[in-house]
Amino acid sequence: MNRSSRRWFCSLLLASLAFAVLPAITEAGGTSDVIDDGADWATGNSLYLDVTLNGVATGHLAHFDERTGVLYVRAATLKQLGFVLPPDAADPLRLDTLSGINVDFDANTQRISIVAPLALLSLQLERLNQPSNVEPVASSAPGVLLNYDLYATGGAQNKSLSLSSEVRAFAGNNGVLSNTELMRYQSTPGSGWSADSVRLDTNWQLAFPDSMLRLTVGDAVAGDLSWTRATRIGGVSIGTDFSLQPYRTTFPLPAFFGSATLPSAVDLYIDGMKQYSGNVQPGPFQLTTIPTITGIGNAQIVLTDAFGRTSTINMPLYATHQLLQAGLADWSVQAGMVREDYGVKSFSYASDPMASGSVRYGVNNAFTVEAHAEGTDGLANAGTGGVVLLGNEGGVASGFVARSTYRGDAGMQYNLGYTWSNRRFNFAIDSTRTRGDYRDVASLYGSSPPRVSDTALASVSIGSLGNVGVNYLRQQYPAQPSSRYAGAFWSSTVRSRFSLSVGVNQNLDVSRDRSLFASVTYSGDNHINYSASSQHSQGQTSATVEADRPVPGDGGFGWRALARSGDEQNGGIAEASWLVDRGQFTTGVSATGDSRYAYADATGSLVFMAGHLFATRRVDDAFAVVSTDGVPNVPVMLENRVIGNTDDSGMLLVTRLNAYQKNQLGIDAMNLPVNMRVDTVSAIVTPSDRAGSVARFGMHTVRAATVVLHDSDGKPLPVGSKVRLDEQPGSDALMGFDGVVYLDTLTMHNTLTAQTPAGKCRTHFDYPVPVEGVPEIGPLTCALESK
Repeated sequence: MNRSSRRWFCSLLLASLAFAVLPAITEAGGTSDVIDDGADWATGNSLYLDVTLNGVATGHLAHFDERTGVLYVRAATLKQLGFVLPPDAADPLRLDTLSGINVDFDANTQRISIVAPLALLSLQLERLNQPSNVEPVASSAPGVLLNYDLYATGGAQNKSLSLSSEVRAFAGNNGVLSNTELMRYQSTPGSGWSADSVRLDTNWQLAFPDSMLRLTVGDAVAGDLSWTRATRIGGVSIGTDFSLQPYRTTFPLPAFFGSATLPSAVDLYIDGMKQYSGNVQPGPFQLTTIPTITGIGNAQIVLTDAFGRTSTINMPLYATHQLLQAGLADWSVQAGMVREDYGVKSFSYASDPMASGSVRYGVNNAFTVEAHAEGTDGLANAGTGGVVLLGNEGGVASGFVARSTYRGDAGMQYNLGYTWSNRRFNFAIDSTRTRGDYRDVASLYGSSPPRVSDTALASVSIGSLGNVGVNYLRQQYPAQPSSRYAGAFWSSTVRSRFSLSVGVNQNLDVSRDRSLFASVTYSGDNHINYSASSQHSQGQTSATVEADRPVPGDGGFGWRALARSGDEQNGGIAEASWLVDRGQFTTGVSATGDSRYAYADATGSLVFMAGHLFATRRVDDAFAVVSTDGVPNVPVMLENRVIGNTDDSGMLLVTRLNAYQKNQLGIDAMNLPVNMRVDTVSAIVTPSDRAGSVARFGMHTVRAATVVLHDSDGKPLPVGSKVRLDEQPGSDALMGFDGVVYLDTLTMHNTLTAQTPAGKCRTHFDYPVPVEGVPEIGPLTCALESK
């Protein structure tokens, strides 16, 4: 048999073996498939080859025909492997006629490796680093919370005592009922003492995290867009609240597209900082990332293929939070009565009802449309606008136009704005104008919007020399003259210790109306800051010198001392603060000009939850109650950092948690008694906003002991003997050396059976009381049972 015949015979034999073995492989869970194209077209040597395409095993055994050392293949086979062929392609096709293809055929292993240009392949788009919108499920336990801020002053002329409070009640996932109030008690010369109180806000809020919706019944605020004016109302409000899904990204994420011919490692850099590192299969890919910049940046994708060859893709990007992702909507609707005399009267509401609605929608990742409408008796107001990204380097433009009618009079308001920034430069300009008698709901109960409002800002970072900027402001209200101001500023940080700043502001309509400002700050050792500043305005100059040590966030002592001169306000302030587990306390004295007084302030919170009353620092957001089943002095950790110990009742209130986010709580069980069993040492807690959850770390004392067992001759029972407690099914244990066995499910009275090579033996014993730690019981005689 010649070489060609032997080669043909081996190929036929391997193909036959493949067909014989393949069903067994498939039944056993293998992934190879035979592409059946019918073998009647073959005129040479039929080969069934294991195909690798662009460095990735396809899992297919494909039929090829070898004719005098050249491989032919059916067009249908290539299409099933992922090739895109022209309509006039030959069938069967000579494999080496495909443009740019590289073929490596190994007859010994019956494998073929094909590297083809991506233009000849139809590969699925691979999406890398896609953000996950799966949110944790929040939970809340019933409870009541009181936040308080008690402030007292005492001086020669005036004395006062004020209390601002917030009361919150929550019951599971049924929402939060809240009320805020301010009470004042003061004395003035000739008038004596007087007391008053005013209710601020009362409402009930119910959140729907899955839909990112929040319902508010009671006092609310209407007007959610940047170009609408907020109005306090009493009524109903419902709308989008993105904070209910804090892990979700709402602004468009830059998407970078590329392609890899071979399996490759991909790295993404933005302005030289690595943002992502991973692997990609052959074919096109899309890489999404959350940028660490705003404004213009440069993205660089580095591909390193299986052979170590590197290619780089550079592309510009513009990151902004002003836009919504494509298809994402942000809306709200309110209806009720306008709140009047807020902070002065408790129940002052307008008699005419009002309604308003706002919406933002991401048409695509470069354009977000906005609309707003509001109305009340005799007034109708509606407008529309949008924000658009002007390419990857053009910045962001925005604008809106609104029209109103009020009792026969019409008016318009329109706006244009533009922002552009990069790592060094920042530029923003915005202009809003009104025509006619433009009115909104807020203008019926307060001031009208300005006729003209123009702002401009430009700044540049000049490296170690700091930042320099200029600004411009023009405003004109109805029936009032126009006001125009221009300013310039410079600031710099020197060696992370000194901060310097200088500014000037000039009234462009009154030349003598000019103000100058300069300050220097030094960050010293022991967290003490020193600063000095001076200001000259309208012919008067003042200077301030200050030193302070901020109160540490984890608790401790802080202080502040300030001296001031000029503007007939010579004097100073001295203040000391203490932050402890139960709140923050501040006291100080002030002597400025003719005013002399001392003051004291106490802020904190009282929380009743899980049948326990806690006194703690002010609680503004979510929290949790940790229970260790009555075990005191157990260290509790938040994100692996000890934040306190459980009290005598085995409870600890943990504040400063993030609502609707995963907060990791844990306990340090290293110093617990050895006879204490802990169900778990860590837990993930996801509380709802302004409410609390309960994290229980189950603990219970076990009766454990090492029991020493001897036989009737006083010898230790053999190693490996099986021991069990008759009162505790499933309590089997194995005998150790010297007849010692460890048992941790003992009762006060115990019967123990051991299975030894000599047979079963039994003994009885009582658990010792009192006991500390794990006692040793015995040696006990384990008497053989009679057969």
